[in-house]
Amino acid sequence: MKYAARVSALAKINLTLRVLGKRRDGYHDLRTIFQSVALHDTLTIRRERGPFRLECGDPALPCDRTNLIWQAADAVWKASGRRGAPRDLVVAVVKRIPISAGLGGGSSDAAAALTAFARLWRLDRARLPALAASLGADVPYFLEGGTVLGLERGDLLFPLIDYPSRWVTLVIPGYRVNTKDAFEWYDRDTRARVVPRPVVRRPAGGAFHGGEPRNDLEGSVGRRHPDILRIIVGLCRAGAIDAAMTGSGSAVFGLFDSRALAARAAVEFARSTRHTLVTRTVSRDEYRVLAGK
Repeated sequence: MKYAARVSALAKINLTLRVLGKRRDGYHDLRTIFQSVALHDTLTIRRERGPFRLECGDPALPCDRTNLIWQAADAVWKASGRRGAPRDLVVAVVKRIPISAGLGGGSSDAAAALTAFARLWRLDRARLPALAASLGADVPYFLEGGTVLGLERGDLLFPLIDYPSRWVTLVIPGYRVNTKDAFEWYDRDTRARVVPRPVVRRPAGGAFHGGEPRNDLEGSVGRRHPDILRIIVGLCRAGAIDAAMTGSGSAVFGLFDSRALAARAAVEFARSTRHTLVTRTVSRDEYRVLAGK
């Protein structure tokens, strides 16, 4: 057994997420601001003769060809001129990023895997953005990291000045929100002209890049899961500079000036049986070091 690489796959939050309209390809045009956080999965890659294999102790994570890590292996293997299916590597995944929570865990795992496989199989890094886009709309962001504006499907990227360092409390309800469902709810509510605009009293002076923090999916998801809106209000009352749902949910984040305040908020929500995590925002330069980009 020989270890070939160990890489970190960092999570993200969406500081803002605006839905601009539906595209002909079925996706939506977005305007979103991605932000890296230090919460991460770990991928350990080792050389072992035989078919490519994925291992993970989390039974919720599929370890077959539906996993984006497996698809990343296929993409890099073929792009590097190799025939057949990937082989002679085993990838062991330690999951820390909650699954289907809007934190980008699967996409980040894919980007980390693409980078590692490109090194192992000697593929030019310049080819990675196209491969990343073929795997999913969020995957290209994780080749960049930090604070980034995403347009079109979220995969047309413009790096921004890094958002100020903040502590982050993540509250993950005990249910998942499927991304497809979240957008279908939004489309349905828009057609019916009943898109909720929840009044969430956020602290003055806590605006993100581009104005007041906003996630257009928050209202429609919150209409089906009112708990999400209660969490946002609770985080603001706990001292968060800002709070919002990330991505299509179900995770909600609060941004705090100090670790003590973030930890206190996490304890309060944990008492109500919700899963909570405390992490911090990560700059682009730090992201590249932590993720080995």
